[in-house]
Amino acid sequence: MAAPQKGDLSAAERKMLQVIAAGDVQEAAQLLANNEVRINCLDENGMTPLMHAAYKGKADMCRLLLQHGADVNCNQHEYGYTALMFAGLSGKTDITSMMLDAGAETDLVNSVGRTAAQMAAFVGQHDCVTVINNFFSRARLEYYTRPQGVDTEPMLPPRLAGPLHKIIMTTNLNPVKIVLLVKEEPALVDPSALQKCSRVMELLCEQCVQQQDMNEVLAMKMHYLSCVLNKCLSFLQNREDKLDSLVRSLLRGRDSDGFPQYQEKFIRDCIRKFPYCETNLLQELVRSIAPVEIGNDPTAFAVLSQALTGQMAFVEGDYCVTCGEKGADKRCSLCKAVVYCSLACQKLHWFTHKKMCGSMQDHEAKAQDTPRLKELKEDESDLVFETANFLQELCMRAEEKVAAAGGCPLELLSRPSTSSEGHPRPQD
Repeated sequence: MAAPQKGDLSAAERKMLQVIAAGDVQEAAQLLANNEVRINCLDENGMTPLMHAAYKGKADMCRLLLQHGADVNCNQHEYGYTALMFAGLSGKTDITSMMLDAGAETDLVNSVGRTAAQMAAFVGQHDCVTVINNFFSRARLEYYTRPQGVDTEPMLPPRLAGPLHKIIMTTNLNPVKIVLLVKEEPALVDPSALQKCSRVMELLCEQCVQQQDMNEVLAMKMHYLSCVLNKCLSFLQNREDKLDSLVRSLLRGRDSDGFPQYQEKFIRDCIRKFPYCETNLLQELVRSIAPVEIGNDPTAFAVLSQALTGQMAFVEGDYCVTCGEKGADKRCSLCKAVVYCSLACQKLHWFTHKKMCGSMQDHEAKAQDTPRLKELKEDESDLVFETANFLQELCMRAEEKVAAAGGCPLELLSRPSTSSEGHPRPQD
């Protein structure tokens, strides 16, 4: 079958592009069912229906087209764009993930040499950048669920592949969040299971460094996750309350300011133990963290998060103080100074936050008592603007008079004293 030519569209295919723009999935399904549309047809710019759907942010339409065999890596676009690039430009993380799951290649470049992640970053779609940079194919993980060579047992039991892949794919690297993900999976809350998962993560880290196109970012992420899993293993083996004790250790703040010292030291230790000392990423992390005294910014977590996900943690201030989840909108009802993503996270954090909550309430109260500029009504803005101009003009006239007189008069430089009646006393 001949390859589609740019602009060689039938009436049904042009109709299909209109249907995609309108988001009518039902009509699109009817067109595809009647074989009236070539799934990878190209418009005048070399865009396929899938590219149109991705760019317009139509997730259901993308899913339908992929189910009908749309080529996720087609790059016949006039500037070499792919569906993944259009997904990143749209800012839709769900569509970006969908393209990746369908086999989208992340290292393809457009006509000016930009990858999908670089294009998304260029237009400020940083959430999509994070999704792309943290993608890891489940097929790569499932390799370890099959016996290799002379082994009779797989390195990773198949039942652990799903839970472990969920942890690998997380873009929230807060150690508390990762421990909570482990707790949510009964199959992982077992020393033997954690030991196997940690070993697979170490092998994946080694793979990322030794592959032809070394992926330092993914290698560091695999190493870091392995460290967290090993810490979970240690607490499971040595503590009666198991992972609850680890969560409390990571959240416990110091008495002076509530800063989580244990968490900071743990993350620094994870970075220090990265076995590939020659990598540029490790050297950059060390240069960023080593001079910083514990308790000051940037924290090790913020530096690591920026390096691995492309986003600086806590810049926008809407991250859960317990687990680091983005979009937290539940404030402490007493101090209003810290935010949580859920009531569960607030309860987890209360044992340490209660030490600081009172002082935070006082700080918030003082902030509320501080005089603030009056919010102007629409009909007041012109008056204020005219008054400001008038005052500015008076100041300019005064400066001109002072300059003409040869400088500021002595009586204006001396500080006037006041009599008991409160009037200025004449200078001697």
